[in-house]
Amino acid sequence: MENPFSQARLVIFDCDGVLVDSETIVCRVLAEEMTRLGMPATAEELDEQFSGRPSKDCILDIEARYGGPLPEAYFHNTESRIRRAFHEELEPVTGIYEVLEKLQTTDLQSCVASSGPHAKMQITLNKTGLWDFFEGRIFSADDVGRGKPWPDLFLHSARQFDIAPQRCLVVEDSIAGVKAAVAAGMPVIGYSHNLERGRQLEAEGARVINDMQLLLDYL
Repeated sequence: MENPFSQARLVIFDCDGVLVDSETIVCRVLAEEMTRLGMPATAEELDEQFSGRPSKDCILDIEARYGGPLPEAYFHNTESRIRRAFHEELEPVTGIYEVLEKLQTTDLQSCVASSGPHAKMQITLNKTGLWDFFEGRIFSADDVGRGKPWPDLFLHSARQFDIAPQRCLVVEDSIAGVKAAVAAGMPVIGYSHNLERGRQLEAEGARVINDMQLLLDYL
C-alpha cells in the first residue's frame, strides 16, 4: 500500500501552536480574566477545552459558564492584553523556519487553515516573520460555515488549489484539528511536546512528532 504521506501535493498548516507559539499566551490571559469574573480557570484547562476551536465557539462556552453575555470590559481587557503579550512575547514555533524554507525548494504547495480570524493571523504571522511564506494562501474558520472539528475549513482550503483531500497533508496540534483533518479524508501529522496530548492526537488518527523539524521526513 502506498504511503499516504508520500502522495501529498499540498501541506496545510494550522497556525496557533504549529506556526506560532501563541496558545500559551492566549490561554494564560483568558484564564486570568475569567478568574476575575468569578470563573476560576487555569491556562492548562482552557488549552484542553479550547485548543483548535473557533473563537466564537469558545466565547459561547465561556458565556454558558458565566450564565449570560460577558461584559464589554472582558472583551476589551482580553483583547488589549493579548495584543500586548503578542508584541512582547510571541515567537515562531521552534524549527518552523527550517521547515518552510525546505518546503520552498520542493514542488509542494502550502497554506494556512486556522480557527483564528484573519486579523489575528495577520498580527501573529507578521510578528514572527512568517507572513511572507503564506501571503494570499491563508484561510480562516470565518471563511466557512463551520470550524474545526468539522472538515469544512480543510476542504475549502484544498478546493482553492484544486487538489483532492487525499493529496493533502495537514499539520495540527489540537484534537479538534486532527478530527477535522480525518473527517476531510486527509493524512495528518500531529505536533506536540506533551506526551499525553501526543497520545490523544495519535488516538484520533494522527502520526505524531515532538520536534517540528521531523516534519521534513514527510515532505
